[in-house]
Amino acid sequence: MTMNFLNGRLFESRIKKQDTTASERWLGYLAGPSGALLLNATLATYLNVYYTDVLGLTTLWGGVFLTIFPIVSKVIDAITNVIMGYIIDRTKSPQGKARPWLLFSAPLLTITGLLLFIVPQGSETLQAVWVMVSYNLFYSFAYTIFNMSHNLMVPLSTRNVTQRGKLSVFNQIALIMVTGIIGALVFPMIISPWWGIDRTKWITVMSILSIIALPLTLLEYYFTKERITEETGNAVPTVAYARQLKTIFTDRYMLIIFGYFLCYTVGMSLRNLSTIYYCNYVLGTYNDGSTMTILSVIGGLPMGIGIFAVWPLAKKFGKRNVTMVGLLLFSLGSAICWLFPRSMAIVLTGQFIKNIGGLPGAYIFMALFADTLDHIEWKAGFRCDGIAMSVYNIIPRGGKQAVEDAGGTLIATQPDSVQSVIVFGFVGLEVITGLISFVLLAFLTVEKDIGRKQKEIESRRALSESDSD
Repeated sequence: MTMNFLNGRLFESRIKKQDTTASERWLGYLAGPSGALLLNATLATYLNVYYTDVLGLTTLWGGVFLTIFPIVSKVIDAITNVIMGYIIDRTKSPQGKARPWLLFSAPLLTITGLLLFIVPQGSETLQAVWVMVSYNLFYSFAYTIFNMSHNLMVPLSTRNVTQRGKLSVFNQIALIMVTGIIGALVFPMIISPWWGIDRTKWITVMSILSIIALPLTLLEYYFTKERITEETGNAVPTVAYARQLKTIFTDRYMLIIFGYFLCYTVGMSLRNLSTIYYCNYVLGTYNDGSTMTILSVIGGLPMGIGIFAVWPLAKKFGKRNVTMVGLLLFSLGSAICWLFPRSMAIVLTGQFIKNIGGLPGAYIFMALFADTLDHIEWKAGFRCDGIAMSVYNIIPRGGKQAVEDAGGTLIATQPDSVQSVIVFGFVGLEVITGLISFVLLAFLTVEKDIGRKQKEIESRRALSESDSD
């Protein structure tokens, strides 16, 4: 797909240098993505609550609607991810192959975010249709376009491993710190007690979040740059899609990356789904406005402190090695919480240890993914960015759906009778996924000789250019 109309000055990146810049890190990778990521993080925690507590959809279709329609939606989502990966790999524009889709996603996120909450009050059939259509417009269309292009910004930014690692850290700050501050402080302490089950207040708050996503996503578009795409003049790959697919599924490093991310997302998704219920029915009282705040602030404090330590450690000891040590601490902290789920002091201690352990995986994982994409280019002779990212997105979303199917209905019905399920969802599963991830990363040695492989890629390109001349 050729987009020559993006050639005008209006659409040009504000980043001109070949080395990454401070404005690129702060505006393109931290501030820019925060709008869409905040919207998505809020939806992950509260959309199901809106459907059950505010709209009362738990009885729709005999109580099975909220179980069936997300399954159908995930099938649609998987298809659109594959299509989007194909399109990105074959997009040719002066602005790169992924960045143009950030531009298109900006207004789509706002419009579809609004549609999720302005469900008309009418017949149950009308509500069901509206929920299904709006849900798919946001997750399978608007957010898929944003998420695919956003996640490729770090891998396509530069081949400089150090600069790419710093961008990965800033990228994750947007996800962890910016969304965490709002989600962990403002919402449980102020917004949630204020809006209760008042539909108008819910719509007002979510409309504001949807609208904010528009200018911030445009900020990400204008303050990012695809240096790797520019190396080849944004040449569209001539290899068949099936060959690209075979390449990523026969590479052991990419399979490890996929397996690791699946474990991470399944654990995180069930934790996110369970957090509000854990605070309401196990550790605190319903909607008390303080339990969730205390848990998030004290337990999550390392995620803020660690910003300054994680990359120097990764640079000295290796991204994989630091992440593996972190995973052991992550599992230990989760186990402490699992053993004493009703003691605030012990749970806070466990969460503190867990989040110290989670620092490397949270902040530098995308740099490992970028190394793996470079490795595949060295190995196969062509890049597979779009298709790899589509699979990267499909696998965890499938895991997330499995979590919602297993836990969502139980939690929404009789909270007192399923406290053990809630506790397992909040901390228990992450003990298991942390240990599995540790074993997987023991076989991920991609960064060991990535510098040599990048030099060989550059030599091949120079030789090809001289032959064409």
